[in-house]
Amino acid sequence: MSIVTAPVKKEENKTASETAQKSIENHKMAAKHHTDAAKHHTEAAKHHEDGSHEKAAVSTVKAQGSAQMACDHMAENAKQHAVGSN
Repeated sequence: MSIVTAPVKKEENKTASETAQKSIENHKMAAKHHTDAAKHHTEAAKHHEDGSHEKAAVSTVKAQGSAQMACDHMAENAKQHAVGSN
């Protein structure tokens, strides 16, 4: 009697590859949103220096939104890593 394991390994590799790709995308998106948040914080500081406090407030809200989106991608990535470690 012979046992065929190749299809199982192939499926495991596919699943691992898909998980890795999702992780890569989440890292890239988190980095993009962190970069956006930094840009908006820099704009907010400039607006404050110029005395345009309302514009600074708008930039601050944009920065907070970008930071939250980065956190969402980081949390999703953490869940994937936790599931993958079982």
